[in-house]
Formats: sequence, structure tokens, C-alpha cells
Amino acid sequence: MPRVVAAPDKFRGTATAAEVAGAVVDAADGLGWEVVPVAMSDGGEGLLDAFATTCPGVVVTQVTGPDGSPVEAEWRLGPGTAVVEMARASGLALAGGPAGNDAVRATSYGTGELLVAAARRVGPGGTVVLGLGGSATTDGGWGIWEAVVDGGGLGEVELVGACDVDVVYTEAAAVFGPQKGAGPREVEVLTRRLEAQAESWADTLGVDVRPVPGTGAAGGAGGAVVVLGGQLRSGYRLVADLVGLPGSLDGADRVVTGEGALDAGSFAGKVVGGVVEDARARGVATLVVVGRATAGARRRAADAGCTVVALVDRFGEQRARRATVACVADVVADWLASPAD
Repeated sequence: MPRVVAAPDKFRGTATAAEVAGAVVDAADGLGWEVVPVAMSDGGEGLLDAFATTCPGVVVTQVTGPDGSPVEAEWRLGPGTAVVEMARASGLALAGGPAGNDAVRATSYGTGELLVAAARRVGPGGTVVLGLGGSATTDGGWGIWEAVVDGGGLGEVELVGACDVDVVYTEAAAVFGPQKGAGPREVEVLTRRLEAQAESWADTLGVDVRPVPGTGAAGGAGGAVVVLGGQLRSGYRLVADLVGLPGSLDGADRVVTGEGALDAGSFAGKVVGGVVEDARARGVATLVVVGRATAGARRRAADAGCTVVALVDRFGEQRARRATVACVADVVADWLASPAD
């Protein structure tokens, strides 16, 4: 029986990665395909879903939100491992999106509180994975650092920051600030603050985060991970190894991946770019199904030998957004029923 691997990211705001993978299972029903569904994440929102099997325990902790008000943040716990999403404690959505966010005052303190809670539960020798994505903050991870110090440290745990960017610490405001509601003047203020914080850590702790790729992730939160003795890893690679994606791709006949919006960033550490690269290395035919796609990203995927289908083009904006899962299933069914290129 031919095998198709379903390895999508979330379609932000309309479908989770697990729901999209499930759509591939539904599409293959009756067509004679074995489906290996793998919900993916690059370290941002959706990371908890990717760890649902290995970390089945769900814990909710009240922490400080990005605007200082309390929030209930969910995280996952398994044998020897805890998984935390920064977006759950310090997320942009919690601050009301770019329009409602105070980009200068937004704090990552709640994420630090979540790390302390996770470290206490996982215990010495355990691992705490922090998904760096979707944050409202550009405080350089100072809030995280402060909360961990206030909480007595993380103890003897391994801290891993999962990220999808190589941005360095002092570039965080310029690259991500506008996405979080920061205007040009605020970006300047934030950049100066990042520079001062990096210098302070270098002087007092002997840790210089400035040249380290990825320390600018989540508004500089990656820098806090490094200062706390943790390591930064590609979120895609971390999740791929966790769920056994490389082994699933070996011997597969086809692969389906996708996300809400395909653009140039999709090929810079994101799920779609990673799956396309890994599938291409194995010569596996790949379908990239997305909500919408830029012309440049379409060309890049096509150059990699992929079939690209944008739901908005095929079904129109309204149906693509309101019935994303059903639309994905229709596209995948047509592709699986067609001969291989």
C-alpha cells in the first residue's frame, strides 16, 4: 500500500496542525493510501500539540500576562520533560494584537514564571522546552530572567529554546517590533534597551548574547535562554526528531505539508520549508496546501518540485476561511487520486 506522510503546520486562526493532518487522513479514506499523520510546529504556537503524545499531562498555571494582568497558561508535562509556549504566557494575542499592545512595556515575566513552575515539576535532570514564538514582548527576555531569579532559579534542568529564526539579540526590535505594534520611534527605544541589556549581562555574568544566532527570537527572549544556561535549537528540527518525521519520510511515496500563508519566511526555519527540504532530499513528491501564497513563494516551492495549491484561489476567501479543513481534504483527495508526476 502506498504511504503518504501528512506533516503540516497550523493554519493560523482557522485550523490546528492536528486538524489539517486529520483532513489528509479523511481525504485518503477509500483511495488505498496509508497515512502517517504528524502535526508539526516550528517552536511557536502549536508546539504543545506536537508534544501531545510524549507529554500527555496538561497543566495550567496562573502567571503574569504581557500587560501585567494575570493569565491562565497551559503547558505540557511528561516523563522527564515539560513543554512551555511563550505565546500562552506572554503572547501578542493576550495583549490584544498589535493595535492593543504596548510594545515598550510588554513583559515576558509570565514566561519566566511558567519556566520556574515547569522546572519544579519536571525535577533535576529533566528537560524544559520553551517555544519561542507569538510573543507580545521586545524586552530582551529581561522579564524571563527576572522571574527566574525571583523564583529561585531553574535548578538542575536542561533548558531548550525552540525557535525558527537566526536573528541576533540587538536586531530583535528592528525585525519584530513593527509586528508587535512598535513604530519607528519605539523601535529605536527598544533597540537601545536591548543593547544596554546585552552589555549588562556581558559585564555582570560574562555571557555575551550579541553574536549568538537566534537570541533575537521572541523579542530577545532567546537571549534569556542563553543567559540561563540553555541552548537554542531549530524548532522544526526539534519537533521533527521528536515525532520521528525523518524515519516516516524514508520510503514514503508522497508528502503533504502546509500552513496558512506561504511567503519567503516559510523557507527560513519554518515547517513548510523544512518538510519540503527533507522530502526533496529523498525524492518524495510533495503537495504544499496553503491558505494563500505569494508569487515568489510559489516559484520557490515549484522550483523544489512541489505542487502548490492555495485554498483562497481554489475555493474563494469565505469558504477557505470558514471550512479550511474540508477544503484541505478536497485538495488532498484530488492530488492522491492523480498519477504521480
